[in-house]
Amino acid sequence: MQWEPVIGLEVHVELKTASKMFCSCPVVDVITASPNSAVCPVCLGLPGALPVINRQAVELAIRSALALDCRINPTSIFARKNYFYPDLPKGYQISQYEYPLAENGDMLIQTSGGEKHIRIRRAHLEEDTGKLTHVQRNEDPCSLVDLNRAGVPLLEIVTEPDMRSVEDARAYATALHSLLRYIGVSSCDMEKGAIRFEANVSIRQLGTVVFNTRTEIKNLNSFKAMDKAIAFEIQRQVALMESGGEVRQETVGWNDLTGETFSQRGKEEAHDYRYFPEPDLPPLAVDEDWLNRIRASMPELPREKQERLERQYELTGYDARVLVGQPQWADFFEKVMAINPSISAKSVVNWITGPILAWINSREGNNNQIPLTPGQLAGLVNATNAGTINLNTAKTVLEEMLVSGKTAEQIIHDKGLTQVDDRSILLQMIHDTLAEYPQELASYIAGKETLSNWFFGQVMRKTRGQASPSAVQTLLNEVLQSARKNNKSSD
Repeated sequence: MQWEPVIGLEVHVELKTASKMFCSCPVVDVITASPNSAVCPVCLGLPGALPVINRQAVELAIRSALALDCRINPTSIFARKNYFYPDLPKGYQISQYEYPLAENGDMLIQTSGGEKHIRIRRAHLEEDTGKLTHVQRNEDPCSLVDLNRAGVPLLEIVTEPDMRSVEDARAYATALHSLLRYIGVSSCDMEKGAIRFEANVSIRQLGTVVFNTRTEIKNLNSFKAMDKAIAFEIQRQVALMESGGEVRQETVGWNDLTGETFSQRGKEEAHDYRYFPEPDLPPLAVDEDWLNRIRASMPELPREKQERLERQYELTGYDARVLVGQPQWADFFEKVMAINPSISAKSVVNWITGPILAWINSREGNNNQIPLTPGQLAGLVNATNAGTINLNTAKTVLEEMLVSGKTAEQIIHDKGLTQVDDRSILLQMIHDTLAEYPQELASYIAGKETLSNWFFGQVMRKTRGQASPSAVQTLLNEVLQSARKNNKSSD
């Protein structure tokens, strides 16, 4: 029997605001800030404290929903989601349920099988919970509560169960991560919990349309963990069904050490949370003027930019996608092209995504920022294209530019790296090289053609890599062919 996975994702995104969702407490780094240092009566849930909606959080949520092609509801209502947990000081979470901020969106993803649409069921605002740290005290386990994160604004984005493989889920998650960073609504820093994934997974017989019992995998904080957890849960459910068992609706966690999911609790239904409208908050009204102002402030979206880069600069779809994957790279690329429109766009992309990206990745704590100005890279490309330096020398120059901050022109001048392409100088170096290796020359003349490449390397070494490779190759071939002809005529 063949089985088909059915997967939906719920993504919790921490919005990039200065203060919390319903109070003026600052949003602080949960890793470096002193525990419980950014709290007040509102986020502590003290009696008599009244929440106030964070306007900036609403605007960032609307930007996200517009980017996902959602319908923005003119009125949405906050509700109390009641449950008890030590990191939830109020005993309930302020969220949205029946009347969310946005609904019915769509996101196009790229998979190995082509493009695929993932429907967005809803996007709604809520507040985050606190953070528990589990420790040992006097050999007894205990949990420490830090409420700095309690009340931080979250946007929850819920898909329809439109994904049919781990690849689909990964493509959607990475595309959403990139999109949200691109439009500036969240850092999406997974190490700090700024974006978390929850996967709803079920299986069904291939060819059927029924939805079977699902499990929800909670709090996946990396793409790798999400991939492994979904893959394991699919295999677990297939094995269970094929052995005559039944999948139980439950919430499961992921143990990265064992590579297995584990049961946490039976899956709750909406009625278990006893939702009711938040009595201390009025309905959230989004009028057309406000919506139009937000829409007008939206940047060019990644897909739109990718299509424009392909069209305007004749880039391949792959190159355009790589650039758009990091907003600063696409902007940097276009600034280089604006300095000198005659530069080959492909060569600029190759520099950015090749040696520059490799240098960035080799540095600890890299933030994907290019440590050059557009003018500096344009100068390096111009020097290479003009034949002032060859490609190998250009890579050496780039390394020093990245470290010293100097321009290519300064480094080439200071180190005397100008490319040697004078015919008489190169010919003399070629003749000197052949004179140094008479036995190898004799072997070449006797028919060992591969020595031509070896001689090329020796000449380039003699010129310290500054010679024009094409000029050396052309002249070397001429000299070697002449030496072979002269040898035959003397015979």
